[in-house]
Amino acid sequence: MKQEYSIERIGRRTDQEIEKLAEIWEASVRATHDFLGKADIQGLAPEVKAGLKGVEKLMLAQDSAGTTVGFIGIDKQKIEMLFVEPKWFGKGVGSFLIRHAIDNCGATAVDVNEQNPGARGFYEHMGFWVASRSPLDEQGRGFPILHMERVEK
Repeated sequence: MKQEYSIERIGRRTDQEIEKLAEIWEASVRATHDFLGKADIQGLAPEVKAGLKGVEKLMLAQDSAGTTVGFIGIDKQKIEMLFVEPKWFGKGVGSFLIRHAIDNCGATAVDVNEQNPGARGFYEHMGFWVASRSPLDEQGRGFPILHMERVEK
């Protein structure tokens, strides 16, 4: 049976919502970003919370019971964040969010950590390709970034 999801767009964000989404982010990162240590994750948490507050479009994927199972953030046409609750991995949540971002927000770009081949493969499956590479992340840390783009055919 195929799981059905709905989208809730969040405008003004409460501290409680930010904390809940930060928990999803942390659980997802711990499950997928093996190259990050505990100190890295703790150091990134304030940046993530600021990003959640400031991203232009923030959408939640919710299951049929209204539980948030993942989220995506988009600025202009760039996916700035996409994280799924680990127990929902492999159940179509990420694909659902990406399709929504492409179809409803015109998303055409995303940055991916080079050390996260699963994410790269996922985005390639969704029609993105590596356009360029940066040896450092946006904060100047030694985490290479792949800049991916999607071109409509």
